[in-house]
Amino acid sequence: MALDSSLSHLLNDFSKAYLSSCDEPTERPDKALHGLTQDNGSRPPLVSVLGAAAEEDVACFHFPGHRRGSAAPPSLAQLIGPAAFAHDLPELTELDDLFSPRGAILQAQREASKLFGSSETWFLVGGTTCGVQASVMATCSPGETLILPRNSHISATSAMVISGAVPKYVLPEYDPHWGIAGGVSPSQVAAAMGDLARDGKRPAAMLVTSPTYHGICSRVGEIAGLCHLAGVPLVVDEAHGGHFKFHREFPAAAMEQGADLAVQSTHKVLCSLTQSSMLHLAGDMVDRDRVGRCLQALQSSSPSYLLLASLDAARAQLSENPAGIFDEAVALASEARDRIGKIAGISVLGSSGEFSGSPVMDPLRVTVLVAGLGISGYEADEILAEEHRILSELAGPSTVTFAINLGTRREDVERLAAGLGRLSASAGEGSREVQDSSGRRRAAPLEVPFEVPSVALSPREAFFARKRKVEVRRSAGEVCGELICTYPPGIPVLAPGEVITEEALEFLLEAREKGAAISGAADCQLSSIVVCDS
Repeated sequence: MALDSSLSHLLNDFSKAYLSSCDEPTERPDKALHGLTQDNGSRPPLVSVLGAAAEEDVACFHFPGHRRGSAAPPSLAQLIGPAAFAHDLPELTELDDLFSPRGAILQAQREASKLFGSSETWFLVGGTTCGVQASVMATCSPGETLILPRNSHISATSAMVISGAVPKYVLPEYDPHWGIAGGVSPSQVAAAMGDLARDGKRPAAMLVTSPTYHGICSRVGEIAGLCHLAGVPLVVDEAHGGHFKFHREFPAAAMEQGADLAVQSTHKVLCSLTQSSMLHLAGDMVDRDRVGRCLQALQSSSPSYLLLASLDAARAQLSENPAGIFDEAVALASEARDRIGKIAGISVLGSSGEFSGSPVMDPLRVTVLVAGLGISGYEADEILAEEHRILSELAGPSTVTFAINLGTRREDVERLAAGLGRLSASAGEGSREVQDSSGRRRAAPLEVPFEVPSVALSPREAFFARKRKVEVRRSAGEVCGELICTYPPGIPVLAPGEVITEEALEFLLEAREKGAAISGAADCQLSSIVVCDS
């Protein structure tokens, strides 16, 4: 098929330009490849050694079994090209050791540390999930308290299961009109610390998600000040903010605001390969050796050098023009917001002063409210994909979120604006109207049950407790035995150890009816829920 052929050529060109050790091309075949090689002909350290190792004329008696592509599965080799397999190498001496780096990996991580402003940076091949888990493990021992927002990512819950930490939840600001949770305020953090102090406790660490999936930032600098006055390390889940340091219109990065640990998904707005992330450390409040031991316990002992090299290459790409690399993306995002904001029945997040407690937002994240069109965000997302070939980053009960990045083109923005315009124009036709059980048109957003949950067991205790299945409508009042969320964004509605409420059940069931994917539940249809035996 033509599509398969074009994709094969693109990925093959990508792998050659990105990782192979052949001469640099005199012309870049596609704008999307800009910055993957350096203008002076030199390569980033890890990319360089990987390219050299792949070119060696050797008899291979090591893993992986495809032997540098000679036995690669034909269907995948046709799709991504042979170069990717040639560079899919194991832990050869010249490629360095991720867990005890002395060569190229050490040099690459040091270059990243300098660029991002940390005292130490670790490369991650298990995504930001791995970094959040390691950060909580490195700061919290079993039974100690972790303060965190109720809308933290699922990785924070799994981190508590692994570490044995006990949650002290802070409720994020919530806008029911948009159906979106925002950040947490310094006063909320202070109140949580005060609550613990009255019980004779102190937190072992504070975890903040900033920015959120929708680009909403907390006041990280002020929260860091409060934490440090109390001797508490601050961990920032900055998965969606790896680009913040690289444009004057972006919010300040967590490292710049005093975070002790910050985890970034370099594969999101930045350009490394999916699943690759970075963990940054600043100051001496967190034991760097403990972080290293936690990462060694969590990461694969056979890390992908393609992922590691992509982190090094993404760092080099940024280093070429750190002050201006995002100029075009910022301009396109501004254009998109302006054009979409003029479409009838559609609102753009941030245009009307939403989330006053979290006044700073990522300009590259464009979230639109479609409730005024009488359809859910899930339905709008489906229409945009099926009828207009527009793929979003995230759909919610009432919103759709679009991510602008370095690869975004003007024609993409034009198609997005045109597609949303046609969606607005056809809203009155009624062909896709949402109706409730009585047949009335329903456009009201779902009320997310963000409240302080009643915790009967710690996440770790609940995870290992004996369990049974209960019919979903009869589960209210039981202790939840599994992590249940709508995905994306992967924010728990029910977590292990929490008492199940009617409000949480209603939200999950209605979200399912609106088209949301339910993640974490053993029964993906949500006809039953796993609960802990009393």
